[in-house]
Amino acid sequence: MLHTKIDARLSVAAQISVSDVADFAAAGFTLLINNRPDGEVEGQPEAAVIAAEARRCGLEFVDLPVVGGAISEADVDAFDAALARAPGPVLAYCRSGTRSTMLWALAEVRRRPVDAVLADCQRAGYDLDALRPRLQALAGRAPPSTAG
Repeated sequence: MLHTKIDARLSVAAQISVSDVADFAAAGFTLLINNRPDGEVEGQPEAAVIAAEARRCGLEFVDLPVVGGAISEADVDAFDAALARAPGPVLAYCRSGTRSTMLWALAEVRRRPVDAVLADCQRAGYDLDALRPRLQALAGRAPPSTAG
């Protein structure tokens, strides 16, 4: 059940197993976000199996599979909206935690300076400086409205 805290609400992890889900629920997480496409590697648990276990353990589950080099603005919006709706701590997972951290950084830079966001990532062990140009391009854009 290894995970890395990015900020007060979000932790990230490498691929989790079905048996990890109950431990995450016991640790106080309220939402799991899957950022890994099914079938990326042989033997990887399918999102639907983890989602079913999450529901059984009282957790919400969002399936938002992304490819690291092809994260769209819609992916960032969906990730940000899921975080905003979560009633408590969130665990996002992918192969290594990097994609999940990238999604967070791309959303967070709408609210905070690029250097502060990158520093948080670096403290958590994720060097996303290569993402700096995209983060700078996004900086200052307002997040999408969640009114509905």
